[in-house]
Amino acid sequence: METGSAGRLRRDALGTAGVVFLVLAAVAPLTGIIVIAALGIAVGNGGGMPGAFAIAALILLLFGTGYAQMSKDVVGAGGFYVYVTKALGRPPGLVAAFVALVGYNCFVAGAVGTSGFFTASVVQQVFGLDTPWPLWSAVSVVAVFLLGRRGVDVSAKVLGTSLVLEVSILLVLDVAVLVRHGYDFTAFAPGVVFSGSVGLAFLFAFNAFVGFEATGLFSEEARDPRRTIPRATYIAITAIGVFAAVTTLAIVTALGVAQAGQAGQDHLSTGDLVFSISKDYLGSTLTDVMMLLLVVSLFAALLALHNSATRYLFALGRARVLPAALGRTNAKNGAPYIASAVQIAFATIVAGIFAVTGLDPLADLTASMTGIGTLGIIVLQAMAGVAVVVYFRRRRDPRVWTTAVAPGLGGLGLIGVTVLAVVNFPTLAGSEAPVIALLPWLLVIAAVVGLGMALRLRRSRPEIYAGLTDIAVDAP
Repeated sequence: METGSAGRLRRDALGTAGVVFLVLAAVAPLTGIIVIAALGIAVGNGGGMPGAFAIAALILLLFGTGYAQMSKDVVGAGGFYVYVTKALGRPPGLVAAFVALVGYNCFVAGAVGTSGFFTASVVQQVFGLDTPWPLWSAVSVVAVFLLGRRGVDVSAKVLGTSLVLEVSILLVLDVAVLVRHGYDFTAFAPGVVFSGSVGLAFLFAFNAFVGFEATGLFSEEARDPRRTIPRATYIAITAIGVFAAVTTLAIVTALGVAQAGQAGQDHLSTGDLVFSISKDYLGSTLTDVMMLLLVVSLFAALLALHNSATRYLFALGRARVLPAALGRTNAKNGAPYIASAVQIAFATIVAGIFAVTGLDPLADLTASMTGIGTLGIIVLQAMAGVAVVVYFRRRRDPRVWTTAVAPGLGGLGLIGVTVLAVVNFPTLAGSEAPVIALLPWLLVIAAVVGLGMALRLRRSRPEIYAGLTDIAVDAP
């Protein structure tokens, strides 16, 4: 039987590499290229998509400059919730917390369906076996549940292995295109980058980075977090940006920069744009390997997102905003096992409802849950962008570029992306169903609940309300 302790995650469990693996696995590079980059090419700016990734990376590096500085001052498992509370006060902090809860938990529920659907599809295409998607979703959930109880260091090892495998197959494709054609760098010409539906292109480009902000969530479990978290943040953003830009450059070169948009549209309904290129450049065997690694990528993303969502539940439980049991950890490995179990149970129930009612796992479950999850995390990033600037300006920090100008520019970029995401939410979610267009209101409800919770705690539980400003912990 597991014995629990209150409020202490395992320290020194993760180095810089471990944090980076956890973050990049949540980003799911292979899934990002096969799904997100392909969508950006098809409905965004066509052959200019590599430039959109490069600009998105630059904006996020500007934001990351201030984020990295703040991570040296503030250490806590609540990530952006901790930062917003420290900078803007308790009510905005709880708004950020509940937006994060909705965003991450819905994202995990969507990932359960996505993992099950694509696993069933790949098993059918590669092995010829027809299996139901709920079966594979259930297998994924059980695996995540067991790994979540083993501690974050075990998850980091599993995710690191999967990350190397999925990146490797895409690098092989990149080299194959380079050897046959070279790269067509006209893809970065301003007239190409800012052509077509450039707003949608940037929206999908930023979508590929969703998850990088999780570096701060693991600060309590990192070795020397004041150095580890800034390094991991810079490495994660740079790695995602370079990898996405180069691999997308290889794809549009293979298609022809001018013809890429039309080719993307031709493959939009089947979602096999990257696989069709892979068959031409790598052959059917390696394409089958890529399909199998897509399954690995999706599971890795599910596990990583589960770890992130769990830490928000843990942080709110430890602060006694939510039931205190959520803030308990395993005495042996420091895993927040109750928060982990609650989180994966929620995702399983949501996915199960979709399965029992016969709804489509991709068009309904993934579209709705991943769509609102992505929007929630983008809103959270924008709130953190404001918080970073306010935090350092209130302290009259003399480092103007790293604590004001750079993060301010990055924050403005993130606010712009938030507007794009709300205006184009049906496209982001991949569904034009009327109910999908209403989902952003869930975040408004979450914000209202957060404010209501702040008011209730201030009135009826002032000791807990007062303690919300002490939610960060001292770095080891």
